Amino acid sequence: MSERRDRVIRASEIGRYVYCARAWWLGSVRGLPSAREREMAAGEAAHLRHGQRVRASLWLSRLAYGVLLLAAVVGVVLVVSWLGG
Repeated sequence: MSERRDRVIRASEIGRYVYCARAWWLGSVRGLPSAREREMAAGEAAHLRHGQRVRASLWLSRLAYGVLLLAAVVGVVLVVSWLGG
């Protein structure tokens, strides 16, 4: 019985299989390099940049909510001190 290896199957790999099962087999099973290495590298770089932008956007969104919360707390403190004093 062959050894079962757990591995992640990525959407790009499924797309490659659907587009051309033979190309998938040559790359994934036989380990032959793709003729589109340059395009694949450019796509990977684009995805990395996009991921960095998404992370930055999430960080800025959290920062904005923090500043909004701080402004609300300061506003409540000022109103309470104005009404009490």
